[in-house]
Amino acid sequence: MAAARPFWKGYLKLSLVSCPISLYTATSSGERVSFRQINKKTGNRLRQQLVDEETGNVVDSADKGRGYEVEKGVYLPVEDEEIEAIEIESNHTIDIDRFVPKAQVDERYVDSPYYLTPNDKAGLDAFSVIRDAMRDTSMVALGRVVLSKRERVLMLQPWGKGLLGTTLRYPYEVRADEDYFDSIPDVTIPKDMLALAQHILDSKKADFDALTFHDRYEEAIIEMINVKKAGMPVSKQKFVPKVVGGVDLMAALRQSIAETEGEDKARSAGAKAKASPAVSAAAAKGKKTAKRNPNQREMLLPIAGGGSNSAAAKEPAKKPSKAPSSRKAG
Repeated sequence: MAAARPFWKGYLKLSLVSCPISLYTATSSGERVSFRQINKKTGNRLRQQLVDEETGNVVDSADKGRGYEVEKGVYLPVEDEEIEAIEIESNHTIDIDRFVPKAQVDERYVDSPYYLTPNDKAGLDAFSVIRDAMRDTSMVALGRVVLSKRERVLMLQPWGKGLLGTTLRYPYEVRADEDYFDSIPDVTIPKDMLALAQHILDSKKADFDALTFHDRYEEAIIEMINVKKAGMPVSKQKFVPKVVGGVDLMAALRQSIAETEGEDKARSAGAKAKASPAVSAAAAKGKKTAKRNPNQREMLLPIAGGGSNSAAAKEPAKKPSKAPSSRKAG
């Protein structure tokens, strides 16, 4: 798959070392199911129009501009050329001005990821020096870049053969947690109740693997669309989530443990059956599995004749002069 077009081109600079780079968006929403607004009566797609708020008249796209509201209903016109004429260094250069420990980066400030690659062979050495200098440390670089007419703080870290750049939010964009958490009253949890909860957590431990993520809502949307395409009726009954009633938290925790252990046993049994289907099938019929000579090749093709009295069974096996090396069983 060919790489997308660069979202931004410029230079990466560390002190007096610089190199030309390209910046690409690391995520995509293009594969999500999207809907269009349509006219229910005709089935035709709807188009939105720009309407003057005061006169109600439709405005042509050529007459669309920008304005800064200086007071209620009063706007100061700002031309695109005036914005583009604002020149600061981060318009064209990501200048690394500091390195900070990665562990100190508040996750609330992390925004959008980007891939950074060298633009040409001439700058490859400088790019590699900056990348490899950070690779064996727990530090990330901080620089600034102008993206979509806004200067953003960019966190850089080695990622494979390139660099991963992540834009960070400004403090004014992050709400204070005290506004939401200070009203939560303090609660003392009994030790035995906490132990049960920790047991449930331990039973659900796993390694992080993004490939296990499935957008179940997206899958349900696609299934619904396929049903409609086939001309079948679609249910409009809303899903009602199951909520455990009552206030007996200890009973709910014990029941959760029992269900978790049952799920673990079912998964273990399923994995065991999948690993040895022949053994499981033989055990189900009450038969012992035949002991197989490891030096003997397994017969993959059916043998003519069903019983032990067939000619093939009576005829002694001939020893081949040389086993074919390149022939495969079909």
